[in-house]
Amino acid sequence: MAGRRRAKREAVTGARPAAPVTRVRMTGTERRQQLLNVARALFAEKGFDGTSIEEIAARANVSKPVVYEHFGGKEGIYAVVVDRETQLLLDRMVSTLHGGHPRVMLEQAAIALLSYVEDSHDGFRILVRDSPVASSTGTFSTVLNDIAGQVEHILAQQFAARGYEEKLSALYAQALVGMVALTGQWWLDARKPKRDEVAAHLVNLAWNGLSHLEHKPRLLG
Repeated sequence: MAGRRRAKREAVTGARPAAPVTRVRMTGTERRQQLLNVARALFAEKGFDGTSIEEIAARANVSKPVVYEHFGGKEGIYAVVVDRETQLLLDRMVSTLHGGHPRVMLEQAAIALLSYVEDSHDGFRILVRDSPVASSTGTFSTVLNDIAGQVEHILAQQFAARGYEEKLSALYAQALVGMVALTGQWWLDARKPKRDEVAAHLVNLAWNGLSHLEHKPRLLG
């Protein structure tokens, strides 16, 4: 009887029952990566507090227990996202610092960070926010300190060769890395001028100083 009434109602209204949502079967590794990708996008868009497990599950088309099974909760999945992004940024920055001429090294650092901002803007948005969850790889400040340590080592060699006080290399390393990082945060939203032009102006300021700025700086590397 109920089936006949439903059929009659559909004939009158033209309504059809909604098609069931089909879920894609994935391996555990594939599902974990999918959840990380979904969570990364949501954390970048809404921040940690603005994102819920319900949203992550809904966007991934899974039930909440699936998210809990893989990560134990929102804090767990957030920590993994942050760990991956900090390691990616650190690897990219450190691998580019080959030494050589200090100006070229500065160019390498500027290009590496701006390239990360360009290629992984969601990840960078997550990193520059204050993390409410402990991370095994540290915070954005920790990553910058690690990078500054690499720069300091190279600067110390250059300072010694030119008769400057080597102990000041730490100060200059922090100043240079901080300048590039803060400019990267601004450029994340501005996106103008283009990456290489931004890098050239950063190097122009750091290398020549305000009193000797080039009118149209160019990268050497």
